[in-house]
Amino acid sequence: MSAKRVLIAEDSSVIQNLARKILEFQNYDITSVKNGEQVMQILDKEDFHILLLDINMPVMDGMECVKQVRALPNKTKAEVPIVAITGNAKNYTEEEFKTAGFSDVLVKPLNFDRLVEVVNQLTDK
Repeated sequence: MSAKRVLIAEDSSVIQNLARKILEFQNYDITSVKNGEQVMQILDKEDFHILLLDINMPVMDGMECVKQVRALPNKTKAEVPIVAITGNAKNYTEEEFKTAGFSDVLVKPLNFDRLVEVVNQLTDK
């Protein structure tokens, strides 16, 4: 069976690289981008099992991006599990994340055990 594909959108290369290493260690296939606009461009051409979106990104942030993904005409793409990564959870309530379309929320500093647990759960691994 081929590896489950994870798309990480995160403008901090430190977090991006850490998350990549941890998830690759779990045999996930990782693609990284820097903002929501790039997420939309790559989703147009490729399929992923899960998206990890940072909330604060330039060009298009995680909140805007999740809404656009959920509105995609392609059902499979629109229903992909999406996890919010946020450094300031205080700006949004868990309810707001859920309403926006996120499947789960991870708060920075990232707890990597929790990251793996959430990704495993949502990709049914």
